[in-house]
Amino acid sequence: MSTKSQNKNLAQAKKNKKDEFYTQLSDIERELKHYKQHFKGKVVYCNCDDPRISNFFHYFSYNFEKLGLKKLITTCYKNQDMDLFSKNDSEEAIYLEYKGDKNGNNVPDIEEIGIKPLKEDGDFRSEESIELLKQADIVVTNPPFSLFREYIAQLIEYDKKFIIIGNINTISYKESFELIKENKLWLGYNTVRHFAQPDGSIYETARTFWYTNLDIAKRHENLILYKTYNSEEYPKYNNYDAINISKTKDIPLNYKNVMGVPITFLDKYNPEQFEILGMASSAGYNAEVVGIPFLGEKDARPILNGKNTYARVFIRNKKI
Repeated sequence: MSTKSQNKNLAQAKKNKKDEFYTQLSDIERELKHYKQHFKGKVVYCNCDDPRISNFFHYFSYNFEKLGLKKLITTCYKNQDMDLFSKNDSEEAIYLEYKGDKNGNNVPDIEEIGIKPLKEDGDFRSEESIELLKQADIVVTNPPFSLFREYIAQLIEYDKKFIIIGNINTISYKESFELIKENKLWLGYNTVRHFAQPDGSIYETARTFWYTNLDIAKRHENLILYKTYNSEEYPKYNNYDAINISKTKDIPLNYKNVMGVPITFLDKYNPEQFEILGMASSAGYNAEVVGIPFLGEKDARPILNGKNTYARVFIRNKKI
């Protein structure tokens, strides 16, 4: 399925009010296996998760002892039938609190899970949710993509560690990119392409990434470079003093000046190997974001042979 079709499906789902997308357990297991050393003795908070069907709650509750967690808290925005264990036609927000197995069967039983009502609506921006956030060491969830800017800003404000999901467009947000540039945010190990809906259907979306500020082995791995620079294969942009790199694997090993690389380079980014200078992704020039001098007149997108190219991250090899 093409990216255009995937985005169309996603837009149509939202138009039909089917805007609740849930992360599949297999995707959660595949990513979080790389972070196990970070969870011991920690309070984990999942603050955008319907406890009836949250696979984040499932993963952490069933692996509570293996991970050595201190406490698990889960909240979500209010909804009908929010009572996890009985039919309830009133609209009420709740949160779940789990402190581990008490009867020795290594299963999170109903009587071991604390179900507590919230006075407010469970929105992650509410005062109650913020008080729960303050208790947390690590936040792990799939936040609403439309509120990603607000969501990440809150995590930074309260100095929280996190592992969260966001779509590829998140990279080009000014707020997110500044965090990436300052090494306060980076990409995790995997991408997510399929999400479940409450009716059980599966939606395929454009490439979606895990974002984190927990140190992982991946970000210390050098990208293996094998090509050498030549001016014919690596032309300069018309409006920037930088050469164009079409694919991350084609970054030359012997070029010391500015290079424009695809946004997906960030999936391979090692801050010990490369320096991020900025990014050009829109027609309007913003010196703070772009990071290098603009040599054009109007369109600030990277222009090659008189034609617009895709968004580019400007980098320099620190090893040369």
